[in-house]
Amino acid sequence: MRMVDIIEKKRMGEVNTQAEIDFLINGYVAGDIPDYQISSWLMAVFFQGMTEEEAYHLTIAMLHSGDIIDLSQIAGVKVDKHSTGGVGDKTTLVLGPIVASVGAKLAKLSGRGLGHTGGTLDKMESIDGLSFALPEDKFIKQVNDINMAVAGQTKKIVPADKLLYALRDVTGTVPSKPLIASSIMSKKLASGADVICLDVKIGDGAFMKTIEEAVDLSKLMVSIGSQSGKKVTAFITNMDQPLGMTIGNRLEIKEVIETLSGNGPNDLETLCLDIASYMIFYAKKADSVESARILAKEQITNGKALAKFYEFIEAQGGKIGDLDKFITVKEIIPYYAKKTGYIKRIKALNIGLVSMKLGGGRETKEQDIDPNVGVVLHKKVSDYVKKGDLLCELYCNKAIGSDIVPMLDDAYELVTEVVKKPDTILEIITK
Repeated sequence: MRMVDIIEKKRMGEVNTQAEIDFLINGYVAGDIPDYQISSWLMAVFFQGMTEEEAYHLTIAMLHSGDIIDLSQIAGVKVDKHSTGGVGDKTTLVLGPIVASVGAKLAKLSGRGLGHTGGTLDKMESIDGLSFALPEDKFIKQVNDINMAVAGQTKKIVPADKLLYALRDVTGTVPSKPLIASSIMSKKLASGADVICLDVKIGDGAFMKTIEEAVDLSKLMVSIGSQSGKKVTAFITNMDQPLGMTIGNRLEIKEVIETLSGNGPNDLETLCLDIASYMIFYAKKADSVESARILAKEQITNGKALAKFYEFIEAQGGKIGDLDKFITVKEIIPYYAKKTGYIKRIKALNIGLVSMKLGGGRETKEQDIDPNVGVVLHKKVSDYVKKGDLLCELYCNKAIGSDIVPMLDDAYELVTEVVKKPDTILEIITK
């Protein structure tokens, strides 16, 4: 078998066989196939696409390039969740304690954020003493003991994805649905869960810009999961404005606690309860999705979800003291409305970039994050504001750059006509 033949076949729009895909993935990971040939094949995939079967075979080949977590020692149905990335997205830390408090087993491997999107591990790391470097035996024991653990991905999980993504990033082939789907699903399958819920963001602050793109990607990932014997559900969710009211690691942790206390923003609570309801139902802790949602809401009302959050934090070595002293910054800078009207849009990308420039995110993997800084929104889309009303506050530990205010000016679009409150979940895809 020759790599050049596989490239030419895909270039002509033909289907690569399982054997051919196995050959190129195994050869690339082993160092036998050079970057330039894989780059050529990636570009052919970008233009010609892949069938569902090809995408499935690619996912499985990538899956078997490294370790697969064995969760068989965990009793019951194991559930997991993945988000394609968003601004203010702290859903894992809200829905995790909810599902764990009813007895579902959340075993999750998470990653860091890069650019304008925040990572779950960065939020967790902002808590004093918390560790996500859990050995597999401790990870499994913790899930058995308290129904929940969140750990960092190891380098041994799907090494093919790390190699391919680095190449895709520098060859302009990142926006390919089968390559995105195989990247996400290979890592989720390697994590070993039985039930996988996918939060597929669309809009200004997300990678997918249209509902059509998100539906196509979601259907492909659900199909790959189904062929792998997993129960996969995809939630297509709105990222045309930040999720919740806070962007920044400790600010978001505080909002997680407020949400689990029953005082969180409506969009964040709605999203977490809806995803949690499917997890609880598929984990066989409720007879229907509807009854699972009622149960999930009860766990917030009765305080059990919040208690589970603190139990989870403590189990991983973390400690949160006085919430009033949890966030410390040198200055809080207000940003006011420049005119009167209804908020039609708050560009999530702009808000995420502002938080990053304040020190709340990273442009490269080596950069340190200031856990205290970020943005707190005071208004959301559909709200009516008068000129001079407070729109948001910047939590800062350094002087802000000259580009910050223009970025905020561009983020807020105000109109004279009434704006309908946007839906948080736009579509649910399952199989």
